[in-house]
Amino acid sequence: MDFIRMKICLSVLLFFHVWLCRAFNDVSTIPFNKGFSHLFGDGNILHANDDNSLQLHLNQNTGSGFKSSDLYNHGFFSAKIKLPSDYTAGIVVAFYTTNQDVFKKTHDELDFEFLGNIRGKAWRFQTNMYGNGSTYRGREERYTLWFDPSKEFHRYSILWTNKNIIFYIDDVPIREIVRNDAMGGDYPSKPMGLYATIWDASDWATSGGKYKANYKYAPFIAEFTDLVLNGCAMDPLEQVVNPSLCDEKDVELQKADFSRITLRQRMAMKRFRAKYMYYSYCYDSLRYSVPPPECEIDPVEQQRFKETGRLKFINKHHGHRHPKKSRSEVLDARNYGNEDEE
Repeated sequence: MDFIRMKICLSVLLFFHVWLCRAFNDVSTIPFNKGFSHLFGDGNILHANDDNSLQLHLNQNTGSGFKSSDLYNHGFFSAKIKLPSDYTAGIVVAFYTTNQDVFKKTHDELDFEFLGNIRGKAWRFQTNMYGNGSTYRGREERYTLWFDPSKEFHRYSILWTNKNIIFYIDDVPIREIVRNDAMGGDYPSKPMGLYATIWDASDWATSGGKYKANYKYAPFIAEFTDLVLNGCAMDPLEQVVNPSLCDEKDVELQKADFSRITLRQRMAMKRFRAKYMYYSYCYDSLRYSVPPPECEIDPVEQQRFKETGRLKFINKHHGHRHPKKSRSEVLDARNYGNEDEE
């Protein structure tokens, strides 16, 4: 076991009192030129000589991003990421799957979004899910990290199958969405690609827009390595799709280590959510008088949250604010008030 991985395992043990160091042994990485292409900001994308790592830069002129060359009908998508250091207020780094380029009004999306930071504060981020263009029914959850993501690489992963969705940080599952019939089209069902971007979101990202991007700290650099695309690639515009085309890959995904949450991992996920989740749409009764069908309401957990979905008691590491919508609905997000209380 290498030194960096040992440090990550020890950090999980320290914060969650559970030894989790089960590597995803059945995951293979892919060089950039074998599975990805530039999305925007070509001049702000720097590749390593071996093409297994790259940097996304943001400066006064533009941000940057990349995307997978193919769309996938389910899959495991992952990368080791190191976020920008120093003062990064207003800067968003996103790692997500979507098909918005193909399905403009009925897109699906699964997000990690890192929401900028002020030195000395805990990093904040959110996960989200949209299905079939249901952007007005966002499924946001917001959290703080238990480590400084600008110091070293950590692995961020999204598993998407026809049965469930799991968001991972390193070996810790932080969120699971289990599909049920009542969700209907709100569960992502169309092929998606993997995207990563860095961009200026000063109007909402950090403390609801209170702290803006400061370009004296530019360029802001997000680093990516050990990229993973493990899924069934297919053409989303095929008029007739063989429903069994991806059956073999679906079975392979469901048998893989990352599809099975062990008892220890479930304990770690419960502890993470109890300690670091500061907003949940499931407890936001102002937005949803009836919780969305995938929500499993825990009466004990529910007592910790206000009717706004925010924590009742916030310590210095847990800012709270109402969630924003994804990139596709930034304007709608303002209706929900993205303010933070320091």
